[in-house]
Amino acid sequence: MSERTERSEGRERMPSQHPMGVPVTGRAASGAPATAWHAAWLPSAAFRALGSRDVLVHGDGALVDTVVAEVTRACAGHGGRVWHCPTWDVDADLVLASRTAGPIPNAAAEKVRLDATPVVNGAGDGSLGAEGFLLARVDGVTVVLADAPAGLLYGLFHVVRLGATAFDGDLPAQRHRPALARRVLDHWDNVAVHPVSGQVERGYAGGSLFWRDGAARREPARLRDYARLLAACGVNAITVNNVNVHDTEARLLTDRLDEVAEVADVLRPYGIRVHLSVTFAAPMVLGGLPTADPADGRVDAWWAEATRRVYQRIPDFGGYLVKADSEGRPGPFAYGRDHADGANLLARALAPHGGVVRWRAFVYDHRQDWRDRSTDRARAAHDHFAPLDGRFADNVILQVKYGPVDFQPREPVSPVLAAMPSTRLAMEVQVTQEYTGQQRHVCHLGPWWSEVLRFAPWGAAGQTIADVIGGESGGGLVAVSNVGDDPYWTGHPLAQANLYAFGRLAWDPRLEPGAILDEWIGLTWLPVTTGDPELVRRTLHAIMDDSWRTYERYTAPLGVGFMVRPGHHYGPDVDGYEYTPWGTYHFADRDGVGVDRTRASGTGFTGQYPAPWSQVYESLRRCPDELLLFFHHVPYGHVLHSGRTVIQHIYDTHFAGVEEVAAMRERWALLTGAVDPAVHERVAERLDEQFRSAVEWRDQVNTYFFRKSGVPDAHGRRIH
Repeated sequence: MSERTERSEGRERMPSQHPMGVPVTGRAASGAPATAWHAAWLPSAAFRALGSRDVLVHGDGALVDTVVAEVTRACAGHGGRVWHCPTWDVDADLVLASRTAGPIPNAAAEKVRLDATPVVNGAGDGSLGAEGFLLARVDGVTVVLADAPAGLLYGLFHVVRLGATAFDGDLPAQRHRPALARRVLDHWDNVAVHPVSGQVERGYAGGSLFWRDGAARREPARLRDYARLLAACGVNAITVNNVNVHDTEARLLTDRLDEVAEVADVLRPYGIRVHLSVTFAAPMVLGGLPTADPADGRVDAWWAEATRRVYQRIPDFGGYLVKADSEGRPGPFAYGRDHADGANLLARALAPHGGVVRWRAFVYDHRQDWRDRSTDRARAAHDHFAPLDGRFADNVILQVKYGPVDFQPREPVSPVLAAMPSTRLAMEVQVTQEYTGQQRHVCHLGPWWSEVLRFAPWGAAGQTIADVIGGESGGGLVAVSNVGDDPYWTGHPLAQANLYAFGRLAWDPRLEPGAILDEWIGLTWLPVTTGDPELVRRTLHAIMDDSWRTYERYTAPLGVGFMVRPGHHYGPDVDGYEYTPWGTYHFADRDGVGVDRTRASGTGFTGQYPAPWSQVYESLRRCPDELLLFFHHVPYGHVLHSGRTVIQHIYDTHFAGVEEVAAMRERWALLTGAVDPAVHERVAERLDEQFRSAVEWRDQVNTYFFRKSGVPDAHGRRIH
């Protein structure tokens, strides 16, 4: 037996588990005591089907070493055995092999390898790609083949998801490749605690995993577990600092680069590439130049040299994220330049190293006059960027929020995503629940993101948004992270499902949200040693499947948006932003409500969409109910497609939303004793707060519109 095989067959101590059987701890380091963070969707029990079998790993490389380590850990905990590149044939239950590593020392797996070429060639370019894999089961052997180590890692986690079904019967060869090459999580983490936004801007799960009080945290064990979670759901890149780059954070690009490199070193074994948010004014802030003008040669040279040093320290660095000329951030407008000039400046510096610049399209006038009904924040991104299509360098990715305003529970899809065919576009969603309950409310966002990804801007026969952002040439899917140093990672244990759903939809936008949620439940909530495991599954589906629409029902109606407390954005304030420079959102008066964004009589926003949606949204008759008030100002007595009037819809949905949250609490109570008591208590506390908040939303919104309209509730319910 070789020295390598002897090491691979070694055993190490597994993480401890709560007596109830639901894991609540993670690894500190090999041989070290367990630490207090939740295992999320990678508890030891999730590896039981794999770890109880004989496993052969065939191939070499850093990520293959990660696969070997994961399999070894699983087998140590569940009684299986593992071989890594033995020199003799192995009778294995599972083979994870590189197609390029030569003959596989297992007859069934070798047959799959030899037969794989026509299967793969028939499905595309003859390659599984840098992250793809082939899965088959033949003659009692489950086989995962990959062309590159990352594919083997993703194949391993796919087997974990399948559990025991991965070892049932025969399975013809199936090719798996990510639909989106870039699947990025942006952390809005500050190095130094910001006086307004704190350690993590819009963070609802404690402090940062990377930074604390101005310094690097240097907790590699937790970062390693975080990397495992991300890789297991499909994320392949992160940004380690806030897109609003303050003075301390700006220095990560230069004299504090080693701290970024330390994070990259921990994440790299799981295929996670690091990106960095930078300030456009860096040549002035860090380099002492008198200007940051993209047309100034000194600025070009400064960025080139700074970027060269970044890649010298972090060879697989992903690139820069930039927020410019938005909400007070510096940008090219100060020099009479446009966004293409600014983005291309950084693109030139990154191009020799294979990096990209992600330039956010979140640009609008946040000092507009609320009295002026011709101004429209929703128009801004299209007005700024659509005329620049074709002018951006190939390694520029324009990062566009999914809606035209700001991560609302309901918005139309941003027209920018259909307006720039000659520009690489990424779509940005917000996993952190800034406007969807801030991880104090259950609000499973997978169904909402799925709707957006499946939206077809040119009609049912045309491309979807997933097509626009997909493939090697697309910009991919990006999310604002919802993770912090909370023991449950996301504050609310059920909010973990949003991060998991983001990764899975980024890998395959065609996946059904209900199936993704079922995967997460199956991975996260086992083993349950008391009660009925199916009760747990049914209860979580009943609470979470429709929770996004429940949240929508008791908050802002019919796509109008906002109505939140200014600043922290938690809780109702119907007029909170209505008379501010940030934008006007409902225009409610005694006669009606909604924003006229039509071409005929409003801001003309509907004209930014291609046909057929430009006509659909323009038409009061055809506009979908859920977006009516986003596009039209209507009387309270306007009859919706549902048959209800607008005012009665507002009353009914707000009463219904509260009732649905009450039902959530009752369902969760059924799981007392069936799940970990600490988890149960945390969720119960959050559901109590959600109910309190939903009642407040209901009473404020209904009372506001009753007093505006003077129309009583048809059912005689109490309105204050």
